[in-house]
Amino acid sequence: MNRLLPCLLWLVVATTAAAEDARVRVDLPPPMRDHMLGNMRDHLEVIDTLLGQLAAGAHDQAAELAETRLGMSSLGSHGAEHMAPYMPEGMRAIGSSMHRAASRFARVVVEGDAAATLAALREVTAACTACHRGYRVH
Repeated sequence: MNRLLPCLLWLVVATTAAAEDARVRVDLPPPMRDHMLGNMRDHLEVIDTLLGQLAAGAHDQAAELAETRLGMSSLGSHGAEHMAPYMPEGMRAIGSSMHRAASRFARVVVEGDAAATLAALREVTAACTACHRGYRVH
């Protein structure tokens, strides 16, 4: 019985958590789901690298990285046109706003204004947060 109790407890917690998840479920074919999740992990890695570049004062490198990996010019490498038809309109809109915000960040960061740079980067992360708050990929 002692071994069964943790399993039952986990099952109750997992079931309750799933039932309380009010985010819109986005069903994707497995290869597209894996591609989208990979893109999101890459976005997070880029943001981490950007923070390091900002701390080092490498503004030009941060601008280049932001534009090529997150900005509007990155859409082709992310397969955006193939993914878009599978995404709800709201999710597409948030994704587009993130890419536009990253392009704005790339323009702002080279000016060297720390407050404006952080505000521009926050626009990027705010879009990420909004998407993850509203949608879950399955």
